[in-house]
Amino acid sequence: MDAQVVNETEGGQQGRLSPVRAAVIGATGFAGQELIRLLSRHPRAAIAIATGSQASSAPRHLPALARIWDGTVVPLEAGQIDADVAFLALPEAASAGLAPALVKSGMRVIDLSGAFRLRDAAARTKWYPATSSMPDGVAYGLTEFEFEAIRAARLLSNPGCYPTASLLGLLPLQRAGLLLPGAEIVIDAKSGISGAGKAPSDRTHFSENHGSVAAYNPFGHRHVPEMEQALGRSVTFVPHLVPLDRGILSSLYTRLVPGTTPAAVTAAFARAYADAPFVRLTGDALPEIKHVAHTNFCDLGWKVDEATGRVFVVSVIDNLVKGAAGQAIQNFNVMFGFDQKTGLL
Repeated sequence: MDAQVVNETEGGQQGRLSPVRAAVIGATGFAGQELIRLLSRHPRAAIAIATGSQASSAPRHLPALARIWDGTVVPLEAGQIDADVAFLALPEAASAGLAPALVKSGMRVIDLSGAFRLRDAAARTKWYPATSSMPDGVAYGLTEFEFEAIRAARLLSNPGCYPTASLLGLLPLQRAGLLLPGAEIVIDAKSGISGAGKAPSDRTHFSENHGSVAAYNPFGHRHVPEMEQALGRSVTFVPHLVPLDRGILSSLYTRLVPGTTPAAVTAAFARAYADAPFVRLTGDALPEIKHVAHTNFCDLGWKVDEATGRVFVVSVIDNLVKGAAGQAIQNFNVMFGFDQKTGLL
């Protein structure tokens, strides 16, 4: 059902390519609305349908997107989804059941939940129990490191926001062989409140969060196995909630192989991201969340202490864009043969 079809004009001249028809499933949440916002301006995509998260969802408009997209979000009825690609911005239990059925019907699927991120069956049982089995050919959508798998994927699992920020800061060093074997990796990450989703809770209540910073789920966050799967080693991960509406700052601490110089670290990052349009390297000028807010960029900065072999990396992203909807559209571009930057820059 890929819609890269060339239309012919009456004069026999080649017309423009037909747009790819996109379905946004779960369009009323933070990530879903960000998908609508970005797809509406994408020159090679057309929103065919946008649905709520369940069949009982009431039809509604999205006031924040007026004049950007004036369509109606309709109830979720799987049999009424007719598109070339479906973006799923649903809870993982809902995605676990719906995604394979959509793939079987001929659609390509980009899932923003965690339902299909973990390859190990025991880990899935613990963290995403609704995913009883992993369909064949699932690609993990960390675009900068999984390009070929993404291009061929029928079902793509978009990475979590914390893993996106953290892995982009660590994988270049790991793949260059610069991380000291057995050394502890500590990931201290801060996220804006939208990372908790749209459903309100005591933790995300304005009067509870404003003027405060709180650590949560130390040693027990479900993004840990996702990061350990990519790195092939254990990590200590402690997330924090900060009073921002969006953004993640991930502080990464570990040790390097003895003799590793600052120049070698810089070279590893430069090699890894030489062709990556959405990774900006800032070197020892450490980046901040405000530098990437409302963009699909990941900014990376680092410091090396040669005397002790320690390295400190700062990675910042917008959790709703590079950490969710923007990365999903970057992966959509790869899947359909478009320039990665299309609709994002």
